[in-house]
Amino acid sequence: EVQLVESGGGLVQAGGSLRLSCAISGFASRYDDYAIGWFRQAPGKEREGVACMSSVDGSTDYTDSAKGRFIVSSDNAKNTLYLQMNNLKPEDTAVYYCAVQDNPPGPPCPLDKYYYTDNFWGQGTQVTVSS
Repeated sequence: EVQLVESGGGLVQAGGSLRLSCAISGFASRYDDYAIGWFRQAPGKEREGVACMSSVDGSTDYTDSAKGRFIVSSDNAKNTLYLQMNNLKPEDTAVYYCAVQDNPPGPPCPLDKYYYTDNFWGQGTQVTVSS
């Protein structure tokens, strides 16, 4: 059974930082080609892609609002993906999810949730940024 568990969320003031973790277990790529993405969903809004990483070449991609502030990285020995979030803004407030997709299009890794058709998602972690 594939499991993704996010952690590291919390309450932080604007300008602060948080590091989210996504621990993945039970996943084995059939193609040696997979993508791991970070997504977020604010109340009343659709889930949107924030950042992702491709296993093929380690390349990453970010949504425009995350560029220059967020950094995605991985620790393959721990099967964990990280999202370092700096200079947080109130509009970053959302539940953050990670997802993994085998044999995705690209690279670059997809930021659109519709490409994550394997439906392997974590339960989410809340990030709240106060002004």
